[in-house]
Amino acid sequence: MRCRVGPRHARRPVPTLLRGIYLPRSMDAAAFAMTTYGIPLLVLATTDSAALTGLAFALEWIPRLGAFALAGAMVDRHGTTRVMRLASTARAVAVLAAALVLPHLDSGFGTTVAVMLLAASTGVLTEFSYIAAETAGGAASRQAGERAHRVQSVLLGIDQSGTLAGPALAGLLLERFGTAGILTTIAAFSLLACAFAPRQYARHQDAGPEPVLKGLRTGWRTLRSLPALGWLVTGLTVSNLAIGLLQAAAPVIVVKQLGHSSTDVGLIWSVAAGTSLAAVALCRRSIDRYGLWPVGALSAAIAASACLAVSLTHTYTAYLVLIAVLMAGEGGMTVVLRTLRSHLIPAGVFGATLSLTILLLLLPFPLAGLLVAAVPPAQLGHVITACALLQALGLGLTFARLRTRLA
Repeated sequence: MRCRVGPRHARRPVPTLLRGIYLPRSMDAAAFAMTTYGIPLLVLATTDSAALTGLAFALEWIPRLGAFALAGAMVDRHGTTRVMRLASTARAVAVLAAALVLPHLDSGFGTTVAVMLLAASTGVLTEFSYIAAETAGGAASRQAGERAHRVQSVLLGIDQSGTLAGPALAGLLLERFGTAGILTTIAAFSLLACAFAPRQYARHQDAGPEPVLKGLRTGWRTLRSLPALGWLVTGLTVSNLAIGLLQAAAPVIVVKQLGHSSTDVGLIWSVAAGTSLAAVALCRRSIDRYGLWPVGALSAAIAASACLAVSLTHTYTAYLVLIAVLMAGEGGMTVVLRTLRSHLIPAGVFGATLSLTILLLLLPFPLAGLLVAAVPPAQLGHVITACALLQALGLGLTFARLRTRLA
């Protein structure tokens, strides 16, 4: 007769990193990318309205910003497993309901309300699942000890791969299989993320989660005490207005003005993700050799020049190439930001300051959607030019002030 050693749950095998972290992160990253880039395409396809496409982009991002701190508090309170499963399941239900309802609605008010609600609900739910997946990845990094950088590099690769494949897949499905094709695929990835959600066997509740407002105040005080980081965050926030505007306006520009398909819209962002991934790898090595300021200044110059050129182009190929160059420059500046963040922010307030910097960097995206909604399509080029000039001015001032601080 065998005797049991410990309770049954103590003998349950601990999932591997592949099964417990990387697989659910991959499923959620695919759903995240397809939702972010595919829903505005879906809105344009169902309403044929540039204004509503921009509004849908804003409605995706405004709830995300509102849910950002709440999602973190919910993960702290209930754990990554429960939050990720509930958010992923709810997202699957939302998109499947839209897939069933949209074909039976007449084009007009009913369709508009349905797609706007879809944009807002998926934005919120995607933020919850992302924060849960990010928290699980952070816990896995801490458990890995000296191999933490390996875990983080795999997670970054998963996110970049999702951004690489998601937009192209969303555009292709919408063109070939219509509304049902893209929505059922998002639902499938969401359900897989739910099924493979990282399992938390033990959670430590020695201290309750920090109140949201207190954490934001702590982050703000820390950011103000670090002028170099504050200037870099300011410059990138200004830059993100131009980036967000191009993302929000891409369906309108490519489909309506350049006469291409939704697949071509997705291809632009997939190519851009590929160049950004290559730029990130190159800049990491360049920083070791040349330092932060030269790499950051060169990346800023590339991004600003490409953005200014985008507003003057009138062909799809030039548009694709310039967006790819722009995102490569943006990728280089992101490496500089992450490096500076890790060097300057004290460990005791790192989480609060990180949350605040992410929140500030995301604020321009809903504003960009509202701009696309408010501006007639024929005038979008002028707005892009103005934002590109503002981006160039902001980045130029930022890196001029950082020249001595990052030397």
